[in-house]
Amino acid sequence: MKSLLRLLPYLKKYKRTLLWGLLTVVMSNVFTVFQPQIVGNAIDKLKIGIETKNIDGAGILFYAIALVALNLIAGIFTYLTRQTIIVVSRHIEFDLRNDFLKHIQKLSLSYYQNTPTGDLMAHATNDIGSVRNVVGPGIMYPSDTLMTLSMVLVMMFLTNWEITLYALIPMPLVSYAVYKLGKQIHKKFEERQEQFSVLTTRAQENLSGIRIVKAYVREAYEIDRFKKLSWEYLKKNLVLAKIQSILWPLMFLLVGSSLVIIVYVGGLKVIHNEISIGTLTAFFGYLTLLIWPMIAFGWVTNLLQQGAASMGRLMKIMDTEPDIRDTDETNISIKDIQGKIEFRNVSFTHKNTQSPTLKNINLEIPQGTTIAIVGYTGSGKSTIINLIPRLYDVTDGELLIDGINIKKIPLEILRANIGYVQQETFLFSDTLKENISYGVLKEKTIVKEKWNNGVLDDIVKAAEVSQIAKDVKEFPKEYETMLGERGITLSGGQKQRTSIARAVMRNPKILILDDALSAVDTYTEEEILKRLRNVMKNRTSIIISHRISTVKDADMIVVLNNGEIVERGNHEELVALGGIYADLYEKQLLEEELEQL
Repeated sequence: MKSLLRLLPYLKKYKRTLLWGLLTVVMSNVFTVFQPQIVGNAIDKLKIGIETKNIDGAGILFYAIALVALNLIAGIFTYLTRQTIIVVSRHIEFDLRNDFLKHIQKLSLSYYQNTPTGDLMAHATNDIGSVRNVVGPGIMYPSDTLMTLSMVLVMMFLTNWEITLYALIPMPLVSYAVYKLGKQIHKKFEERQEQFSVLTTRAQENLSGIRIVKAYVREAYEIDRFKKLSWEYLKKNLVLAKIQSILWPLMFLLVGSSLVIIVYVGGLKVIHNEISIGTLTAFFGYLTLLIWPMIAFGWVTNLLQQGAASMGRLMKIMDTEPDIRDTDETNISIKDIQGKIEFRNVSFTHKNTQSPTLKNINLEIPQGTTIAIVGYTGSGKSTIINLIPRLYDVTDGELLIDGINIKKIPLEILRANIGYVQQETFLFSDTLKENISYGVLKEKTIVKEKWNNGVLDDIVKAAEVSQIAKDVKEFPKEYETMLGERGITLSGGQKQRTSIARAVMRNPKILILDDALSAVDTYTEEEILKRLRNVMKNRTSIIISHRISTVKDADMIVVLNNGEIVERGNHEELVALGGIYADLYEKQLLEEELEQL
């Protein structure tokens, strides 16, 4: 339950509204607690009238009107309670979900590589929903229960303390039952949520990889696998439901025990004329008012235990610090970069691996030059460029931008000046226009009117550079065309060209193309590279490609093998060297000749 203390900052934000809500709880109970006494008085008055054959109709009517009025006023305050506390719970849910997403956005790439997406989705939906129940019903019902319990007990003691003590005999059992069952509920709820995360992950992976599933005819396998996971989730739900089902009847049993005691003890006192029938009726009324608090006590225990388990799961993530972040060493006065890059004895080893991916990399990339990186598959090409935007941090050595250690440059400034087109093209389920303009900075237009103020022109220019503009003209809505998840309405080449336009749109100081032209034909590739050279004048470009035609015009070509730089120079120098680059070049020439046969 300690995890729920982490909600205090959120509660403080809405403390005035919550205080008003608690006040309405008090007022609602004030106008409720006198109702049994009014009913009791009315019955006594009616009994006397029947015995004396002189019924006071006006007096009975007064009690009836008073009862209706008290119910009406109590109902109004109950409505206000829900409009304050429950509304606050929705606001806190909104804040918590946004804070959760904000935090996971800051986490390092390595975290996402080790955490299933479905697990994070479960946290952002189910767990936050459980926490909301703690803040809403978890505050409203306990406060209502405590107020009702305290006020009713006071009225019961004032009416007849002896019967009240008898009625309270079963109450210690309530606390014991809630304590024992609450621990079990907490444990089983955590197990259920963990299984829900597994189930969500499987569903997410299945839908994301639906093409592979269909291509390999694995539908039946996936259905069976999901069915097994669903069955495990069902079993954990049933175990939790079994424990919860014990709590509710137990509350009814204990309250019923109090009712039996009052009937017996109170009945004897009525027979011996120690109390009136109206007083006994009032006691039944008070006990009726206690039934809901007792039931709510069990229900709220469920909510609190589930909410505490969910909050604990959320806090494990919220307390995770990103491996890559700004530190005290960060120079916040740096507002821009120029693009000179230098690797000094840089080595890098992935987590959970022993052998280094990169070894003693020494490389200087002057500002405004174009460098190409080639090598066999697995040589470390993608890894070396992932160090530049600090998707990974170097393990040994030093990486400098403009002569400054990259760790001293504010992360936002660094990444804002880099245009990165990755191997795996990702497009959002949005318009083509929004996808291309996604790379611009915070001042990116959100107001529709601003699209007509030069922004759309920039999008078109970026599309022309990437050679996607011609294709866009054939789309029914051109740049307003909606793309499906991952841009599935586009071909592979169109996706790559859209991604290049997105990188160009942000006008970067450093442009990185990681095999970003592999799905583009050679003619289109030449056109894109020619336009990129014009756009990237005096800016730094880094190109990774398996095609020699893509890299042959670079100012310098670096050849990687087993994480080390083994060759460097321009195209002619490397061909003459007769090493790995020359081997790759000869193989591609042979492939081209075979294609022409």
